[in-house]
Amino acid sequence: MIRVGLVGLGFIGWIHWLAYHKLGGVRIAAICETDKRRLTGDLRGLQGNFGPPGEQIDLAGISAYANLDDLLGDPQVDLVDIALPTSLHADMAIRALEAGKHVFCEKPMALRLTDCERMVDAARKANRLLVIGHVLPFFPEYDWALKTIRGGEYGAVRGGAFRRVIADPTWLKDFWSADRIGGPMLDLHVHDAHFIRLVFGMPQEVVTCGRMRDGLPEFWHSQFRFADRGLTVEATSGAIDQQGRPFTHAFEIHLERATLMFDFAVIGGEGRYLCGPTLLDDQGGVQRAQLAGGDPIDAFANELREVVRCVRDGQASEILGAILAQDAMRICESQSESLQRGTSVKV
Repeated sequence: MIRVGLVGLGFIGWIHWLAYHKLGGVRIAAICETDKRRLTGDLRGLQGNFGPPGEQIDLAGISAYANLDDLLGDPQVDLVDIALPTSLHADMAIRALEAGKHVFCEKPMALRLTDCERMVDAARKANRLLVIGHVLPFFPEYDWALKTIRGGEYGAVRGGAFRRVIADPTWLKDFWSADRIGGPMLDLHVHDAHFIRLVFGMPQEVVTCGRMRDGLPEFWHSQFRFADRGLTVEATSGAIDQQGRPFTHAFEIHLERATLMFDFAVIGGEGRYLCGPTLLDDQGGVQRAQLAGGDPIDAFANELREVVRCVRDGQASEILGAILAQDAMRICESQSESLQRGTSVKV
């Protein structure tokens, strides 16, 4: 049984709470929260851009701490789950690793690449696992794409186009703060940067154009260049002011003998496929994938199942590994630099 100390009971902490309760072989042994009301299990009023609203949760048998050091000193905690604002990720993760705990930290890994490097170094010195919560590959459409690519039936991957755009999240405090969350480049696009790195490897160079807001990328288009010049990869991401479409994401991925397509949007409060997961084969056929699971919590449950497996077996995760997450941050930093300078940038 893996025993978890959940640090932070905001929106993402609530989602993790729900996801853990879908799994076997793991239990939440402790929580840490500075909000006195949440520390009693009262999560009413929590609501994000998906999932159910928060509610009163039962903390029977769960240790509740207002101070992180007290949780880190609890011998009943094997794994520390950090569900805090991005600005706190690096220092909290390092403290947990130095205390001898394995760490699962929500994405993005940190606000700066130098902080990612400190986290990786701390994990190495402590001989503990550092796992980063990049949940996107566990969503059904991206899981389908990744398995299709790796299955090899349709040949090698040749490129892809990715899109992820939100309406300005006015409900999210400090979203546009470079010192707290980092805006859409780090809080939003890092999902696709991670997936691009996972599928295509590390790009050598990036060219980004777009617009800025408060010193941060607001909306942009990037082209990635690889050692294999035959790979054609691009991404569009950012935030718009109109609230009628709060979220959309999509991809078109090219293989030698197939094209994978998917497009989803929330428009006027209704989420729907604009193009369901579809494979175009080289015989003119159109194959529409029938995927199980439409509840976003299921993707987080699958992600946490992988985390539990890593801790149980003492093995690093290919998809959730810290080096991969660090590379995603490196890509995002290069994109931001390219946008600010108006030139191509080496990654």
